[in-house]
Amino acid sequence: MDKLIFRKFSLDIINFFFIASFSVTFIVWIIQAVNLLDLVSDDGHSLNIYFYYVSLNLPKIFSKTIIFVFFISVFYVINKYENSNELIVFWNNGIKKIQLINFILRFSLIFLILQLIFTLFVVPKSQNLGRLFIKESNIDFLPKLISEKKFINVVKNLTIFVEEYKKDGQLKKIYINEKIGLDKSKIIVADYGRIIKKNNKYILKLYNGGITNINLDKTFSLNFSETDYDLSNFSTKTVTTSKIQEIDTLKLINCIRGFFPKNDFDENETTILNSENETCKGRTIKSIVEELYKRMIIPFYTLVISLIGASLIIEPKLNFFVKSHKINIFLMGSFLIAISQISLKYFFISTMINSLIILFPFILVVIYYLFLNIFTKFKLNLL
Repeated sequence: MDKLIFRKFSLDIINFFFIASFSVTFIVWIIQAVNLLDLVSDDGHSLNIYFYYVSLNLPKIFSKTIIFVFFISVFYVINKYENSNELIVFWNNGIKKIQLINFILRFSLIFLILQLIFTLFVVPKSQNLGRLFIKESNIDFLPKLISEKKFINVVKNLTIFVEEYKKDGQLKKIYINEKIGLDKSKIIVADYGRIIKKNNKYILKLYNGGITNINLDKTFSLNFSETDYDLSNFSTKTVTTSKIQEIDTLKLINCIRGFFPKNDFDENETTILNSENETCKGRTIKSIVEELYKRMIIPFYTLVISLIGASLIIEPKLNFFVKSHKINIFLMGSFLIAISQISLKYFFISTMINSLIILFPFILVVIYYLFLNIFTKFKLNLL
């Protein structure tokens, strides 16, 4: 009978968790997708690339909502059971409060493992795939971004101005400014032209114009009747270098392992200066440690959150606190989730604080569990 009761309890939490996590993740994803529309409007990527890239953000969004949604799930199910007097079924079947608390704590391990899988492996992999896809993609939307009497600079070191853009695709009065280096640039003007796609590359075919090369104080001009200007040589303005959240977890750990024995870093900025691993070079130790903390330590707050949600079954003695008991539990859980994120700002203040921040979720689990165990074992009520 106990197994059936706990099975129903766990299924209720899982069902609510997946419904809530899907809803929250989808809403956040829609908002983020709208914010990333500049991949098409400003950077010239196609809609296929845009949808592929924003879809790869789903694992990241989901991983960030797991702790909060799990807390809401435990809180909601216990509150629902209490309001419908279903908790009496537990007590009538000889299930003690500490047994229910132990079950919730063990059950939270599933969500802890789930979050660790996402933060350690799935999220960095998906983020890296998105970056690589952007890096290797063409500026497929460039022809549609060109408009009349507007300076277009969707790619690096290139500005295009068109006086007239006809419906048949012909361009009139074309001005192109290409920055070759710090002191070098090239200016091309043409009476008319047309963008064509050849071998999956965009080429701007120009007619009746001239090319002016500018190098410091020297200029060199050349006229042409027809020429091809290869647009595939230019890359998108989208940042294509890997961010730290896109790097494999094992590589970040190797950066830390290689840093401490050699201690080869800039004392002011704690930057790794020399490293055989290109992933580590130029990155700050602080940024690497903070990223590893997000992936490896923050998920363990799930255990504390589960105990806070489970404390709903312990009712206060005084009527004054009965009315605010549920609100206090909810605020406590929300505050702890906020603390898990804010604690990142206090890294590297001192070795003692660093150790305390890392051990804090584990210390809280022990303290709060002992607190709940004492009140249930001796059948005491809060206040």
